[in-house]
Amino acid sequence: MAEPLTGRGWSARVDRGAAMLSLIQDWTIGDSGLELGVAATLFDRPDIRSLRFDTRELGRWDSSLLIFLAAMRRESKLRNVEFDQTGLPLAARQLLALLPEQPPAPVAASPRLPVVERLGAWVIGRSTELMAFTTLIGETVLRTTAALRGRARMRLVDLFERMQEAGIDALPMVALVNVLVGGIVAFVGAVQLRRFGAGIYIANLIGVAEVREMAPLMTAIVMSGRTGSAYAAELATMQGSEEIDALRAFGIPIVDYLVLPRVSALTTMMPALSLYAAALGICGGFSVAVAMMNIAPAAFVAQMRSAVGLGEIFFGLAKATAFGAWIATSSCRIGLNAGRSATDVGQAATTGAVSGIVGVIALDAVFDVCANALGL
Repeated sequence: MAEPLTGRGWSARVDRGAAMLSLIQDWTIGDSGLELGVAATLFDRPDIRSLRFDTRELGRWDSSLLIFLAAMRRESKLRNVEFDQTGLPLAARQLLALLPEQPPAPVAASPRLPVVERLGAWVIGRSTELMAFTTLIGETVLRTTAALRGRARMRLVDLFERMQEAGIDALPMVALVNVLVGGIVAFVGAVQLRRFGAGIYIANLIGVAEVREMAPLMTAIVMSGRTGSAYAAELATMQGSEEIDALRAFGIPIVDYLVLPRVSALTTMMPALSLYAAALGICGGFSVAVAMMNIAPAAFVAQMRSAVGLGEIFFGLAKATAFGAWIATSSCRIGLNAGRSATDVGQAATTGAVSGIVGVIALDAVFDVCANALGL
């Protein structure tokens, strides 16, 4: 029998090819004095055929013991030495069984793709997303037609709740933004028109700008940041908690139950909010015009009525309706396409707000170009 090998935290004795490794004291990460590497000298002896453990004197232990045992197990396998773990504590054996016998291979960094391949992948991804978004729009339109006939599985209570959230609950924010915008438009217009002695035309500027442009646009931006992001976050949360998977498992149409109430509510409430915003924006501009330019209130009202006709009003309402449909549909698509982590919920909310605002501005430009071409 050879002389025993000793170190802090362990001692080993080899007898007729069988190595007995005794673990003593505490094996914790905080004990930096453990000489774990010395045990590898056991395998320098060519006559070792098995390795056993004695833990009767083992104190407290944590993951440092598991790291040591995993290393000894790998070394035993490489040298064809039997690794007998029956002497280890039951908890240590159970945890050791969960560790892989071989460390995972390092993940090689993926090679950087050429510019053409990256551009192609981007185009394919955007095309796939466009097809999915178009499909969602088609399904929503078809289910809206079915809902008007009473054949959609949409609960009216969900629709009324969404209409309250996108309507009454949004009135204070819409009012604040549009009153300030109306005042700013009036102030900028007053400074410029005063130079030409055309101060009375500030009423034309405020009336047309608010009804046709600023009220629908600013209301849509507010609703995109407020309601669109909320829709995306709600659906992303349901995706992460597997509620949407449960609805599909029960055979409940996702478009009817989740998308249609939100799209219908926001599309319906946006024209009303736009009229409300236009009225408040005109009030804000009226206050600035009367206070700064000393325009008579009656003259302001008469001039504005001659400038703002039904065409401008209906054009603004058409814009607001399209803006509401875009915000709701794009936000729902982003929420349904989100991942399942908490980070994905935040990303969905941010993407929903940004895509809504960018899309609204793009739609506004399209409306204006078409109106100019048609002479509206």
